Amino acid sequence: MKKSTSLLLLFALIIYPLNAQNTTFIDSLKKQLSTQKDNSIEKVNTLTWLHEKLMFSKPEEAKSYADEVLSISKKINYDEGIAKGYMHLGHYFSNRSKNDSALYYLQKAKEKFTELEKTRGVIFINHSLSDIMKIKGNYDEAIKLAKDNLNLILNNPEPKKLQFKLIGGQHALISNIYIKKGNYNIALTEALTALKYFEEINHLTRKADVLKQIGDIELILNNPSSAKAYFNQAIKIYEDFDDKMYMAYAYNSKGQANKSLGMIDNAFEDQNRAVALAREINDKSSLSGALIDLGALYTIKNDLKKANKVLDEANKLSKEEDIKQNIIYSYLGLSEVMHKNNKPNEALKKLEKAISIAKSIEALPGLQDLYDYKSKILEAINKNKEAIFYLKASQSINDSLFSIKKSQQIEELKTIYETEKKETEIALQEEEIKTLNVQAKNDKLTKTVYGIGMFSFIAIAGLIFFSFKQRIKKNNIEREKQEAIYQQEIEFKKKELASQTLHLVQKNTFIQELKENLEKIKQSPELFKVEFRRLVLLLKKESAEDKDWEIFKSYFSEVHNNFDIKLKEIYADITEKEIRLASFLRMNLSTKEIASMLNVLPESVLKSKYRLKKKLNLNKETDLNGFLNSL
Repeated sequence: MKKSTSLLLLFALIIYPLNAQNTTFIDSLKKQLSTQKDNSIEKVNTLTWLHEKLMFSKPEEAKSYADEVLSISKKINYDEGIAKGYMHLGHYFSNRSKNDSALYYLQKAKEKFTELEKTRGVIFINHSLSDIMKIKGNYDEAIKLAKDNLNLILNNPEPKKLQFKLIGGQHALISNIYIKKGNYNIALTEALTALKYFEEINHLTRKADVLKQIGDIELILNNPSSAKAYFNQAIKIYEDFDDKMYMAYAYNSKGQANKSLGMIDNAFEDQNRAVALAREINDKSSLSGALIDLGALYTIKNDLKKANKVLDEANKLSKEEDIKQNIIYSYLGLSEVMHKNNKPNEALKKLEKAISIAKSIEALPGLQDLYDYKSKILEAINKNKEAIFYLKASQSINDSLFSIKKSQQIEELKTIYETEKKETEIALQEEEIKTLNVQAKNDKLTKTVYGIGMFSFIAIAGLIFFSFKQRIKKNNIEREKQEAIYQQEIEFKKKELASQTLHLVQKNTFIQELKENLEKIKQSPELFKVEFRRLVLLLKKESAEDKDWEIFKSYFSEVHNNFDIKLKEIYADITEKEIRLASFLRMNLSTKEIASMLNVLPESVLKSKYRLKKKLNLNKETDLNGFLNSL
């Protein structure tokens, strides 16, 4: 469990020196503050620096400086100070997951910065607002704000080094949003773009940040060995600059990679290193997240006493700092420990506390995990009706998140198609212009050679040219009609493809759920009498037909230019099941979604992907999804 570092990274881009916890510098600021006049701009600026230096390590002290910035600025009518005061308070509440209060202050700050035409201030606010929208699951709005920032940066040139820092920072943020959105190919592209900008100006610490982010993407894509290599590169840079704050986050991620590789001892070593670094710099936010992950490792090893101890410390730290995401996951970890200790009632109490907080901040993905785990505990103590209720609640949230994500993917599919179509039209127009230019040159040459004496021939040639032009015009009209018809057919097939995709997912998810429910009600005669007739009727209604896949394949082939034929050209013996898997990957469906559609375990999908990649003779460096998208 790691805290989002987007806001922290933004401040590192512009404000923070290499050692953000420079105690000597903070002491000098406090000494300077004591010598400055009350209610002066100089004092406001010093208070601003103190807030920015302490906002992560000592948030309550930092908030007192933010309050003072706002109070003094209002007294002396210093508008820029008022904007900064609102911004600082917005960041304080954002870091505590109090998003409504954060949005209130950040919007007021944005109004002030916009009124003062302070572009850099607006960039800061948009970045923070984007981060909040990402947490709330409003990914489209989060991406829009980040892209607005890119336009502001490009239209308001700064010195090259600063401008490239800002641009790289926005691409890193967009990558992070696409990670949350589940579109890892775009996330990786954006991260690599950010890396290019930081390498261009040789900004090693920000390069390390992006290397860590790429590692996080690889870890999500179940490539822990590759992820670990990226984390090691980032850690090396952080060590060279003695950047302990980010080093702690990198070791935490590396611990997760080793955990995925089954190297539990190495994972313990990395997690303990992350904890030690966080304690050394007194970063309670980072420390609470690292302790949650360390507690999960102790739980895996069934060392429940140590697991309970570190998770309890993480819970207390998270409450002290009011970091609600960490509070939720520390309670979830403690609930797992109670459940393993055969204390289901205590486990349920911990979960209820986590659920209450998740509801208050609208953390839907977290709420889904909590409902799912609560269902498992209730099932273990034979409270089957309640278990089914919470399982359905978890599935309902998952369906909601899936629908949002799928509609976004369909829009992306539409955009790709429209772009490709426009590029084809432009190419045709350019070719036609070239043809007409050649014809005009030939006509001019003919008239020059034969001269006035060949007037009759020229007249005939002119007539032929006119007929040729009329024929071209007629052909163009006919082609446009055909293109219009083709476009209508493609639009229809795209809608049908989306419909078929959703139908397949919903059908298989529904059947899987019915299977699980039938297994449960089999053990309860009372529940069996009530539910059996309804389940039979629903099964008849949702019964799968073999033609579903053929319909899907037909529409998919139309939209994606005979995708299956291209695959067979590469490998003639490719099976129908492998074509089906490749089609789903081409639509950027996740492993979990494909497993749901095929009614298999995610592990089976991963094995099938490996076999498909091997059959297509792709080397280790070639990404399977990227290769399929290029067909």
